[in-house]
Amino acid sequence: MSEDTIAAVATALGEGSIAVVRVSGPAAVDTVADIFRSKTDLREAASHTVHYGWIRDPEKDRVLDEVLVTVMKGPRSFTAEDVVEVSTHGGMIAVQSVLELILRKGARLAEPGEFTKRAFLNGRIDLSQAEAVIDLIRSKSERAFQVARKQSEGALSRKIVPLRSRLLELLAHVEVNIDYPEHDAPEMSAAEIRETCGAVLNDVNALLKTADEGKILREGIVTAIVGRPNAGKSSLLNALAHENKAIVTDIPGTTRDIVEETVSLGGIPLRLLDTAGIRETSDVVERIGVERSRSALNEADLILLVVNWNEELHEDERKLLSELKDRASLVLVNKMDLPGRLQIEEIEKDYGSDRIVRMSVKEGIGLDRLEEAVSRLFFRGSIEAADLTYVSNARHAAALYRAKSSLEDAIRASEEGVPIDLIQIDISASWEALGEIMGDTASESLLDEIFSKFCLGK
Repeated sequence: MSEDTIAAVATALGEGSIAVVRVSGPAAVDTVADIFRSKTDLREAASHTVHYGWIRDPEKDRVLDEVLVTVMKGPRSFTAEDVVEVSTHGGMIAVQSVLELILRKGARLAEPGEFTKRAFLNGRIDLSQAEAVIDLIRSKSERAFQVARKQSEGALSRKIVPLRSRLLELLAHVEVNIDYPEHDAPEMSAAEIRETCGAVLNDVNALLKTADEGKILREGIVTAIVGRPNAGKSSLLNALAHENKAIVTDIPGTTRDIVEETVSLGGIPLRLLDTAGIRETSDVVERIGVERSRSALNEADLILLVVNWNEELHEDERKLLSELKDRASLVLVNKMDLPGRLQIEEIEKDYGSDRIVRMSVKEGIGLDRLEEAVSRLFFRGSIEAADLTYVSNARHAAALYRAKSSLEDAIRASEEGVPIDLIQIDISASWEALGEIMGDTASESLLDEIFSKFCLGK
């Protein structure tokens, strides 16, 4: 438990109906009680109760704001310490005045993420749950939010704890054989090491299979919308964003620069890049836009090539089809509501029918088929059932890969007859790598780095 008391604004800055100042630490109740005027003395208030009153500055003898104060006494609070939350009127003046007064009364301004860090250090949550808090805040889709919520409830931890327990039991057995060979303990065989390490390795590999998909749900798929001018690229972006983010006209070459928007397509976050139409042009500004479109192609995880059902395939499009056929890309045949002039068989030769989506953005036809096609490319057909635990954090994935490598080394060493005390090193390394995910073996510098990414007041 910390010996000092911290305070910070827990809501976003700016105008709003209410704002919340959060105070946590051993003197949280006393600090707010000294400036709170109400029928109830906060020092005598029961935990998890809300009280109406006023925050009053005793030095200036004036009321700062009319407030509601919530008292949550440790360990039944977010930080496992005494926590008091003061709900003021929204806006900069009211909330800043209350915060400054609390700081003058002896509280310290919290560092970014310090409330969550205290929850971790006080044993209320583990490190993977703490990191899930920031994922909840930054979620770009409903599915990403649900994955983060499950992790904040300990879904990943419940997978890791049994694996570490098995390795710890194995290590204890190895230690007995090494340190007390004269005792009548069962001899540890290479087969037992391979069996236990192999079982843990299978579970680690199962978690790693979700890492790429988890990263997508957490960060989104960088998606470039490309094609010739007037194919319907900007219309597609507007349809997916459900608002007019890009200018749409019948004049070719309207889009001169990259327009970016994050959307959710069936729970999959897409970071859409609407690019300038790719064609040969003498217009200096449009040529710059085309060059930026080419650059976006190189950076994209997914490319949506939009072609016009109402026109024959152009040579520029043939070149793009050839360039993109071996990448994660889909061909969107747009304007299916118009008479057909496109020889779609020419595209199917290289792409196959499952990577071609027929649609009419204007009529709202085919967006569901686009969702299915993206799922096939990135989620093996569909996003898994809700009870699946995704590894969505790059740090967790890196720790799992280290654990995997150490387990493979231990299995290989046992097959080659390496002495058991040397195999123990690899087993211990795997156990420690898995412990980093939950924070059991994390260094102080790693903790500082993780919590520095949090917003102030969280």
